[in-house]
Amino acid sequence: MLNNIGLPGLLLIAVVVLVLFGRGKISSLMGEVGKGITSFKKGVSEGTKELEDESKESVETARDVTPTDEKDKV
Repeated sequence: MLNNIGLPGLLLIAVVVLVLFGRGKISSLMGEVGKGITSFKKGVSEGTKELEDESKESVETARDVTPTDEKDKV
């Protein structure tokens, strides 16, 4: 359905949206979208960093979890 929308159709939609909402409202809306994207990227990078830190800690603090029964058999 959206494959048939060409450049003239997109321009018409943009003009209608501009007329309905006004330039100021669209500008503030795009600013909020930009802030949301920035916040999302920051959250993803912090989550990735946290996961990397946890994996480093788990490697450094590896411990033997073999049950004591099994240790005696070897």
